[in-house]
Amino acid sequence: MPTDQELIRIVPSDRQLAYQETEFYAFFHFGMNTYTDREWGDGTEDPKLFNPAKLDADQWVSAAKSAGMKGVILTCKHHDGFCLWPTRYTSHSVASSPWKKGTGDVVKEVSDACRRHGMKFGIYLSPWDRNQPCYGTGKEYDDYYLAQLTELLTGYGEIFSVWLDGACGEGPNGKKQVYDWERYYACVRKYQPDACICVCGPDIRWCGNEAGDVRKSEWSVVPARTALAESIQEKSQQADDEEFRQRKITSDMEDLGSRAALQGEKDLIWYPAEVNTSIRPGWFYHTKEDNQVKSLEELISIYCGSVGGNATFLLNVPPMPNGLLHPNDVARLAELGQWKRSAFSGNLAEFAEITASSEDAAHPVQNVLTDTRTTWYQPETDAKTGAFPAELIFNLHTQKALGYLVIKEAIQHSQRVEAFCVYAQKEEKWVLVYEGTVIGYQKIVKLSEAFTRKLKIVFSDYRVAPLISFVGIYPKR
Repeated sequence: MPTDQELIRIVPSDRQLAYQETEFYAFFHFGMNTYTDREWGDGTEDPKLFNPAKLDADQWVSAAKSAGMKGVILTCKHHDGFCLWPTRYTSHSVASSPWKKGTGDVVKEVSDACRRHGMKFGIYLSPWDRNQPCYGTGKEYDDYYLAQLTELLTGYGEIFSVWLDGACGEGPNGKKQVYDWERYYACVRKYQPDACICVCGPDIRWCGNEAGDVRKSEWSVVPARTALAESIQEKSQQADDEEFRQRKITSDMEDLGSRAALQGEKDLIWYPAEVNTSIRPGWFYHTKEDNQVKSLEELISIYCGSVGGNATFLLNVPPMPNGLLHPNDVARLAELGQWKRSAFSGNLAEFAEITASSEDAAHPVQNVLTDTRTTWYQPETDAKTGAFPAELIFNLHTQKALGYLVIKEAIQHSQRVEAFCVYAQKEEKWVLVYEGTVIGYQKIVKLSEAFTRKLKIVFSDYRVAPLISFVGIYPKR
């Protein structure tokens, strides 16, 4: 069993920290499937089908921004092999479509729109290519894939995410490709060193389902074997399967980083989770789903469970064949953004009298009011026994109906908190209102039953000492 000191040596890279701080971002599934009304194409589709006459990337990006998102990821090529940019390496692309008489470039339009709106831009490039004749031949296909990856990494400005899907089926020659993941990773590191390589990559971990389901305790310090691309590939969707899209986290994948889960593990890594789901039942646009957009309540629940559960949240919003987002999707995103701005405004902690059971002189309790990488609260520690009990009390001065509590750890120094409790004072007695496990980057706690003048947070179990970078207490709206 790794010691506490060994556990807290596992910390995020700068690129992983930046990715976690992105928090919430959009997926745009758009391509040949948009025109065939399918989820997975077979690579035989005619490029002449592709003609988004009203394409407006600014509408896509501004809709995402209205929801409080900070970036977008575009499906530059899905499994059918059709490319949304005029690649030099195949004619199966927008260059062979009637859209803009073959001169269009969706990747450029979306990446440019991101820059105009101050949003990050990322790429999805499916390793599986059901159109490419050399798929399944080994190095020849890897060379082809890397050539296209290089085009995307060098031609469209800064990239924050390279999303590598684990799907691996047969190509037109009936063969499967054994992907050379290490060459793919090296290419990304060479041309976009600040980009995170996600899912079948070493930087960001797929949460394990597409339904928006989250773990009760999401650890970022996990066994190194969880990042093996081949094992991730095995668990990924390998065919168009509606049941797979609704599947939740299985019991054997629920606990990845507790002390019990790490028993006997020698190699540990920082490998934070990303929760991904679609705003509709499918990933690509289908007219029949226009009235099946996730409710505001569903999206709030997933947001609080992911962004507020030590993960990031990638929400898919599929454009229509005309190149616009559907009004129902746009309206829902705006509603979500309005909720987010309202729910997390007016931090009552800023006006509270804050006391701590103990504090390190260099890291006083007032630091929980400044949400930065460079400041945090830390309890006093003893060289022999470790940290003293860590307990924070917020005196709000008057009775308040509380909505949400937000707690963040200084994860640049690892993930440490294993258990904590929240109490509200009622008639001079402390009443338990929430019992939690991990915190990590951020924990969002709904305090719907709390009406109090004082709130107490007790960090009961942790690795070495809890380092708390932020506490937000928000009134009920």
